[in-house]
Amino acid sequence: MLTVEHVFVNYGKSRVVSDVSFSIADGGKLAVLGRNGVGKTTLMKALIGLLPVEAGGRVLLDGADLTKRPAWFRNQAGIGYVPQGREIIPDMTAEENLELGAMGRKDVDAKAQKEVVLSYFPALGELLKRKGGVLSGGQQQQLAIGRCLMGKPSLILLDEPTEGIQPNVVAEMARILNRIASEMGIGLCLVEQNLGFARRIAENYVIIQKGQVVSQGAMEALDSEEANRYLSV
Repeated sequence: MLTVEHVFVNYGKSRVVSDVSFSIADGGKLAVLGRNGVGKTTLMKALIGLLPVEAGGRVLLDGADLTKRPAWFRNQAGIGYVPQGREIIPDMTAEENLELGAMGRKDVDAKAQKEVVLSYFPALGELLKRKGGVLSGGQQQQLAIGRCLMGKPSLILLDEPTEGIQPNVVAEMARILNRIASEMGIGLCLVEQNLGFARRIAENYVIIQKGQVVSQGAMEALDSEEANRYLSV
């Protein structure tokens, strides 16, 4: 279980995230929703250890306090991260990008895990020798998720995974992510503006506005009035 307790995050002297709390059960699926610029990506970077948590807030995984732990430690503890923009290395092949996900993980059989990943993303098997920079946005997103899976995470944080992706690929991605969650028992924390995509995956939601939680609960209870109030452009 991921537990986020009273998390505050600053950029320099500016407070961007204020007193955010929520939890994700083992294998649970949560959507973090909100308009552009409300602090969603900043929150994700704090959870993965790329930004410090301020003011006594805590980030715990299965009861272990990770708040002061670096990003590499959190990754090895089981938190995977698929960043906004995918961050595929363009001059490396898809296979080399994929294998980066298992680097530093002596407890992971990279060859066996690659077979698992390609069973979920079989199209990548045809692209392994291509440079990452020539892949389409949808192919790069599959590669980014596959790279994350190479580290055998128990929880994956995905930041705007539908950004710049064709609608038919978005639908396929939702199907694959649901399979990964159900078959592998991996929890998902999804940062999204695409409410339709979030509804296909998440069981629960948190809405962020100006760095604060303004609404949270079961996804099925999120009505159109509340969604329009906080999510409409």
